[in-house]
Amino acid sequence: MTNQNVVVSDAKGVAITVTVAAKQNMFSQSVPKPMTEAGRGGGCFTIPMNIKVLNVDKEGGAARVNAWVDSLRASSPPRVKSAATPQSLSETVDNNSWSSRHPSAMSMFEQITNASKGKQIVLFLDYDGTLSPIVEDPDRAFMSNEMRKAVKAAARCFPTAIVSGRCRDKVYSFVKLGELYYAGSHGMDIKGPSKSSKYKNGNQAVLFQPASEFVPMIDEVYKILLEKTRSISGARVENNKFCLSVHFRCVDEKSWAALAEQVRLVLNEYPKLRLTQGRKVLEIRPTIKWDKGKALEFLLESLGYANSNEVLPVYIGDDRTDEDAFKVLRDRGQGFGILVSKVPKETNASYTLQEPAEVKDFLRRLVKWKTSKLTS
Repeated sequence: MTNQNVVVSDAKGVAITVTVAAKQNMFSQSVPKPMTEAGRGGGCFTIPMNIKVLNVDKEGGAARVNAWVDSLRASSPPRVKSAATPQSLSETVDNNSWSSRHPSAMSMFEQITNASKGKQIVLFLDYDGTLSPIVEDPDRAFMSNEMRKAVKAAARCFPTAIVSGRCRDKVYSFVKLGELYYAGSHGMDIKGPSKSSKYKNGNQAVLFQPASEFVPMIDEVYKILLEKTRSISGARVENNKFCLSVHFRCVDEKSWAALAEQVRLVLNEYPKLRLTQGRKVLEIRPTIKWDKGKALEFLLESLGYANSNEVLPVYIGDDRTDEDAFKVLRDRGQGFGILVSKVPKETNASYTLQEPAEVKDFLRRLVKWKTSKLTS
């Protein structure tokens, strides 16, 4: 058993250091709860480590790799057809049907704001593909100054968190706003605002890292994958501290099977790691029951909105990994998930926005609405 100190803040913003016992082979889906002022005396919570081998991802040889590649294709849709490209009648019907089930958040703006009456809106924003465009070089996924201003303005009106698969320090270097909450590594590295805000007292910040014991293993696998994928042109391995990303956006599709095989062979030796997929990226994470949905619940709890009817969470994201958060909101029957996509996808989100430019417009409109309410 390993212990780690975790600093959490209660609803009043008071920082408390508690000891976390990281147990293996213990199954639970409960969300760790920030301790209250009354719970200071000798308390602790346990982070469940569900160390379960996901054989479906790692075993099966050539047949499994082929199925894996098919899944990669399915999760990496082709570019949207231009207006000059004619659509078949069935495609038009399918698109219209999908749009009716997941209408634009801009066209449904009044319904969203009406649902927030008497409630505090809390914003959760993915980074890549949501605040910044998807680019070939992940190190150059810069957000525009206009987007930064929009996010900064939104954070003045609503508690705002960035929830990304990226390393928390990396995403902070892109966003450069100290008044936000940051949840990096798919929510496995959460830190509160470094600047004082009206949503917490002083400079005490939430700090939560449920996968700390996996860092040496992640570093080890990172070095191995760097070497194993070196011969595959365009492949890129990114160390996100508590998880790894294997980018294949610049890899020729003919080499996807070779890349998948290399990743499979490496992970066969590490049963405490699991594999998930995103947009042209393979994500390698610890086998703990933690994801962006759990991070959303933890942050709501940290803000004092556990089981509260006085909050309206709004989560905006574009990737498969954001579906965990969308599902949490749908299951809670509270708040809205907004998918950023130009193409129909299976999603638990309620609404859609087409691209980061529309996300920026939505945030600006939300700020304008909030400001007008305060001055009226």
